[in-house]
Order: sequence, then C-alpha cells, then structure tokens
Amino acid sequence: CLRQKHKSLDEKTYYYNTETKQSSWEKPDDLKSPAEQMLSKCQWKEYKSDNGKAYYYNSHTKESRWTKPKELEDLEGEMAEVGAPGTVIITPNHQLDSVASMATMMMEMPAMRPAPTVSVEQMSLVPMLVAEVNADSPVNSTEDLAGMEASARLVLQTDPLTPEKERPELVKKTYKWNTKEEAKQAFKELLKEKGVSSNASWEQAMKMIINDPRYSALPKLSEKKQAFNAYKVQTEKEEKEETRIKYKESKEMYQRFLENHEKMTSTTRYKKAEQMFAELDVWSTVPERDRLEIYEDVLFYLAKKEKEQAKQLRKRNWEALKNILDNMANVTYRTTWSEAQQYLLDNPTFAEDEELQNMDKEDALICFEEHIRALEKEEEDEKQKTLLRERRRQRKNRESFQKFLDELHDNGQLHSMSAWMEMYPTVSSDIHFANMLGQPGSTPLDLFKFYVEDLKARYHDEKRIIKDILKDKNFLVEVNTSFEDFGTVISSDKRATTLDAGNIKLAFNSLLEKAEAREREREKEEARKMKRKEATFKSMLKQATPALEPEATWEEVRERFLKESAFEDVTLESERKRIFKDFMHVLEHECQHHHSKTKKHSKKSKKHHRKRSRSRSVSTMPRHCTNQDPSAPFVVCVPNGTLFPRWCTQSPESEGERKEKGGRERDGKREKDQEKEKENDKSRGKSRSESKQKSPKRKSTKEEGGWDTSGSELSEGELEKRRRTLLEQLDAP
Repeated sequence: CLRQKHKSLDEKTYYYNTETKQSSWEKPDDLKSPAEQMLSKCQWKEYKSDNGKAYYYNSHTKESRWTKPKELEDLEGEMAEVGAPGTVIITPNHQLDSVASMATMMMEMPAMRPAPTVSVEQMSLVPMLVAEVNADSPVNSTEDLAGMEASARLVLQTDPLTPEKERPELVKKTYKWNTKEEAKQAFKELLKEKGVSSNASWEQAMKMIINDPRYSALPKLSEKKQAFNAYKVQTEKEEKEETRIKYKESKEMYQRFLENHEKMTSTTRYKKAEQMFAELDVWSTVPERDRLEIYEDVLFYLAKKEKEQAKQLRKRNWEALKNILDNMANVTYRTTWSEAQQYLLDNPTFAEDEELQNMDKEDALICFEEHIRALEKEEEDEKQKTLLRERRRQRKNRESFQKFLDELHDNGQLHSMSAWMEMYPTVSSDIHFANMLGQPGSTPLDLFKFYVEDLKARYHDEKRIIKDILKDKNFLVEVNTSFEDFGTVISSDKRATTLDAGNIKLAFNSLLEKAEAREREREKEEARKMKRKEATFKSMLKQATPALEPEATWEEVRERFLKESAFEDVTLESERKRIFKDFMHVLEHECQHHHSKTKKHSKKSKKHHRKRSRSRSVSTMPRHCTNQDPSAPFVVCVPNGTLFPRWCTQSPESEGERKEKGGRERDGKREKDQEKEKENDKSRGKSRSESKQKSPKRKSTKEEGGWDTSGSELSEGELEKRRRTLLEQLDAP
C-alpha cells in the first residue's frame, strides 16, 4: 500500500504517501472500511463540543445542530444491515482501525431498530481491545491478530436476547492498560482504594488487594513491590503534609478562638486563660510550647486591636461632640468652657449617649477649643468679608465719581483749566459726590485735582496735534485772531474729538503770545529802520552845502534836498519837519554852548594850538577842532568827532569847556548805545558775531545816500579810532 499510518509526537495519527511524499491527517479512502467510506460520503459529520456533548455539522450547507440528522440515521441503518448480525469482522493487516469504527457505529445505532445490539458492558470492552494495538504494543504476528479477533468475537458474539442474569460473567469489570505507567498508576490506586497505610508491610497489603483484578496489572512481583514502596513513600509524604495542615489549622483555630473570645483582653494572664479554656478541644489540640507562643501573639494582637478600638471610639466621640456643638445655636465664639458644659448637660443627645459621657475630659476640652477657634475664624472671616464689601463699595463710589468727571469732560464742562471753586456747585449737586462723603481715602477734591492734572499732562501731546491740524489747514494765528475762529478750525478735524477744551485754550494762548512777540519784533525792526532813516536824514542836513543857518526854516531849505535818497526814505512830511526841527534845535544849542565858554585855559589852548600849527585850520577855531579842507562848511571836533558849522567856531573857547562838553556828549551816546544793545539782544537773541553781521551800518561811515551817520550810530571805540586817525593826519607834514 502506498499509504502508511504514523503517529506524531503528540500521539496524533497521520498518514504518509510514499509515492507523492505527502502526509495528511485524514484517513485515505483506500484505508477506510466500507462503513467508513459510506460515512465519508455523508455531508453530516459528528463533532464534540468543549463540554463533551456531540453535535452535527453539514460541511455543504454550513449548518450545525444538536440532534442527529435523518440522513445520518439512515446511513447508520444501512451500515448495520451490511454487517452480520451479532458479529463484528476485524480485518487483518492495516485494517485494524475498522474494529473501533464499527464498534462505535454499533454503539450509536438506534435502539428501536430490529437489528441485534451489543450491551453497554460489551461495548466498553471494545475500545480497550482496540487501544492495545498502538506504538507501545504493536501487532507482531498473525497469532496476535488472531488472538485479538477471538477476544473480540468472545465479547461480541453473544445473543442479545439472553437476559443479564444468565450471563453474569459479562458483569465482571475488566481492566486494560496501554503502558506500564498506567498499570503502575492503577496498582497504586488499588492500594489507596483499599486503604493501605504507609507503615503496612507487603504481606498485609497483599491480603487486602490480592482478590482485585488490578492486582495483576503488574505481572512481575518485583514490579509490584517497587510500586508498593513508591506508594508507601508517596503516602507517607501525603500523610505528613496532611498532618502538617491539620496542625496548622488547629493552631489557626486556637488563635482565632483566643482573638475573638469576649473574655480575652490584652491584660489576661496565661494561667487565667488556661483555667477558663483547658477543657476545650481547641485548647488541648495545640502543644504547650506552641500554645504559649501563639498566646503571646494573641496578646499583642489584642493590644493593637484595643488600641485601634480606643482610637476609633475617641474619633467617634470627638465627631459626636463636634456635631452637638455645631448644632447648638447658643454656643458662640465668646462662650466659656463652664457655660458649654452646662449646655451639654441640658442637651438630650449628649445625655442619651453613655459613651460620649465617658469621653476623656481632656479630649472634650480640646474639641471645644477647636470648635471655639473655628467660630473665631468664622467671625474674623465675616469681618474681613464685611471690610472687603465696604472697600469694594468705596472703590465703586470712586469709580462712579471718576465716570461722573468723565461725563463732565465729555460735555465740555470740565477741562484742564477748570478750578474746583468754579466746578463745586455742579459737582456737589450730584449723587456721586454725596456717596463719596465720609469715606476714607481719596476725597472728591483729590480725585478732581488728579483728573485735572492728568488733563494738563496731555497738553504737550495735544498741542502737537493742534499744530498738525493748523498746518494741514494752512491756518496761522495772528495778533487779531479770535478764539472762536481758532476753535472752528480745530473742531473741523476729526482728531479734535479727543482734545481737551482747556488744552485747546492753552494752545491758543501760547500761539497768540508767539504772534504778539512776532508783532513786537516787527515793530522794533520798523523803529530801528526809522531811526536809521532819521539818522540818515540828519546826516544829510549836517552835510548840506552851504551849511544851514540857525534861522533857516524847513520851507526855505526843503527844495535843496528833494532829490536826496535820505529825503525820499522819510515818506511822511510831518516826520521830515520834526527831524529838521530837532536838528536845528540841537545845532542852535551847540552853537550857544561854544560861544558861552570862558577863556579859562587859553594859554594851554594856545600852546596846544601851536603844536598843531602845521594844519590849515583857521586860528580862531577851537584847538580841538580841525578840518583839512578850509572851505568845508563843517569842522570836526577831535575829542568826540562832533561836526560843527564853521561859523560856530569863530569864537574861541577854553579847553576845559571843550572837555566838559565832549564828556557829556560821550555819556549821552554811551547811554544810547547801551539801550540799543539791550533792544538788539532782546529782539534778536543771537550771537555777537551774528549781531555784527546784521548791523553793517555801524561799520560803514555812509548810508545809501552817501551821508555820514557816524555822529549818531558809531560806538565809543570806533569814534576813538577815528579820532586817532584824524590826529595822525594832522601831524603828517
């Protein structure tokens, strides 16, 4: 045969094909019996569930059921009809498995069919017979196979109609063992079943087990004794373990008895416990030594237990007393301990609780103290909450007053220039002001001042915005600009919505002051120009040719100066007349001054005049006055550089008079120069070098019309320099 039967390591049968070199778990058809081939054609297969119950599965329809399908029942009926009644044929060689299969099928045949059946006792022998044919005991010859077939026939060829009482030999239970280990185990079970002890002898054991069929499980006596000795060793171990367990249980029972007995406490002595429990089995089953050791452990356990119970009782009493104190409304944070004790005695809950009445006094006092501290903390918390509520109310009042000030500012009633006295009637009539009265902290006046100061602090930023608006609008603040026009220009820009009215007014005042300063500077500049024109006009009069007579009038000499630029610069005729009148008045005064001088220092004057004899001046001219051109209408006075008409110098005067006159003139000019310098510093505010550059007319001796203005515009240093130059010219040959 190409198929060979083998067993795997886990004793599972598989089949190997020597030609195709393939193996399979399923039995090939060529090895199956006719009955197995008929069963393999059926779609229903029998399987066992996890609990050993049989169920049936259809591999074609994928259906499963607990009851046997009708197709399978019909097939089993056909298989029963094929076999001989009352016999089972065991095929030789490799067909041995059919015996077990046939026996199984015959067991599963319905009892209602008329075919002959096999009793349960008979069928129980079939698996044993079949099980002998395996790897441990293979069939080595045809004689073994014949013996097995005879045994099978002996079991199965029995008339099923014979009553059980007529065949008692079938009731006898037979045993079969596949391996020696199973036989040894069966022999040991026999010893254990018969109650053979671990100290029994072999002879004693034989008397107890020799009549049992399992005695012959081991054929050799040595094997039986070896199994007997192994049984004794194992039994001895089991007995010792059982004894140990029983002893342990007795000690545990003894310990639990002492721990749970109501008369046992942590202070109970061993002698007293022995008197109470000596007659009890639970006491006597434990040896004295172990009993003492366990008793000490029990005392330790009871002490710990009593301590824990005391702790629990203390905790329970503590919580009970605390609950009573919490529910007593007459106990406050000011209640004393003596008052609380009286309140507790009057409390029904406390009076009915005996354990609470036996509470330790110190614990009760500590509990009361903690309760009072909790009440004090609650009182303090309530005060803090009240204080916080009051502070919150005050803060809200301040915030409300601040919002009220914002409303006044939005309405234009309050600005950075507002005063408290002006706003007091409006502020004091509001409810927000009344709410602020009497509370600590910032007063309404303080908040008002802070608010105004904040508005003032915004001035520079808002002024910058105002300037930007004016620049965008091309609007310039002049002296005659009104605040209404200014406000109209500012308010036309959307950036003005956030500006303060007071800051707008301050910015307007600042710009107006700058405009006024510019106007004053312009007027000063006009005055300076007018003075320069007046000086030029006077210089024109001084240098007139011929010289003006003291009795001359403006109408007489006016025609002489019509074409002069100095005359045209002074546009007003009234100004011309005034300047001419002043010039003639000064000229007349100077002439009178020179003629009224005495001849006090005539000798010195003559001596000084002799030193200057080289000059072409007239002898009748004062010594300090000279002129290189005798035909010139004016002469120059050396000490102060003053110009005089030549006719004013005909009468001599003393040197002292000339010095006195020159000193007065220098003082007057010095004062004028100082006043001019002050005006220039205030108007321009520039450096000294810039002031010199912007006043070139002091450095030049002539104006646009060519008139010398040194007599009224030159400084003291320049005059002194000019005098030295003239003296050098006079001394020159």
